[in-house]
Amino acid sequence: MVEFIKVSKSFGAIKALDDVSFKVEDGEFVFIVGPTGSGKTTLLRLLLGEFRPSSGTIMFNNQDITKIKTRDLPKLRKKIGVVFQDFKLLSERTIRENVEIPLAIHSVETNKWEERLKTVLELVGLSDRADLFPSQLSGGEIQRAAIARALIVNPDLIFADEPTGNLDWETAEGIMTIFRKINEQGKTVIISSHHKDLIAKIGKRVLTLKEGKIISDTKMTGKTRKEKQK
Repeated sequence: MVEFIKVSKSFGAIKALDDVSFKVEDGEFVFIVGPTGSGKTTLLRLLLGEFRPSSGTIMFNNQDITKIKTRDLPKLRKKIGVVFQDFKLLSERTIRENVEIPLAIHSVETNKWEERLKTVLELVGLSDRADLFPSQLSGGEIQRAAIARALIVNPDLIFADEPTGNLDWETAEGIMTIFRKINEQGKTVIISSHHKDLIAKIGKRVLTLKEGKIISDTKMTGKTRKEKQK
C-alpha cells in the first residue's frame, strides 16, 4: 500500500525527514506520533505529491509517486482521502455541499452523488445535519463532516492529520470509533496524533517520529495508560 524507502526531505538547512523507511500494508490502521516539528506534516505532503523528496523513494499501490507527473497528481489524490486538522470546510456551503465538492472535482457522475452522500453521512452520523452550515454544528460534528468529505470518492487510503486535536475526550473517542469502522470496512487508515491516551486505548501500530527520524515502530496493547501502570 504505502512504503517510504530511505526518504529524506530538506528545506534549506533544515532536514524535515531524515532517511525514513517504513511500510504500511493494505488494510492496516497506523498512528504516526511525534512532537511538533518531527516531520509528520511533511510526510503527509510528500505522500500527496505536494513536495518531492530530496532523496529516497515513496511507493503507493505499487507506483513510485516520486516520479509521478504533475498532470497525474489528481488521480493519485483521488485515492487518498485527507482529513485536515483545521477541517477546511467552506462556511458558506451546507454540509451536503461541502461533502459533495470532491465528487465535482473528480468528475464523478451526478447520478451517483446521492447514494454516495447517503452512505458516508450515515457512517459518520450526520444524516440529519446535511442541510445545516458548519457554524451550526459542534466541533465533533464538523470533524465528522470532514471525514465524510474524505470518504466520498471511495479512496484506498484515509490519512487524518490530528483529527482529535481540539476535541474533548468523549468526542475524540467517538471520532476514533468512526475511523475504526472505516478500517473494518477494508480501508487503510493512517492518523497523525498527539492524543497518547486515546492511541493507547485503541491498540494499533504506532510509528514515532523525532527530529525527522523514526525512533520506534510498536504495536500498542489496547490498554489505557492507567491500566498499564497497575
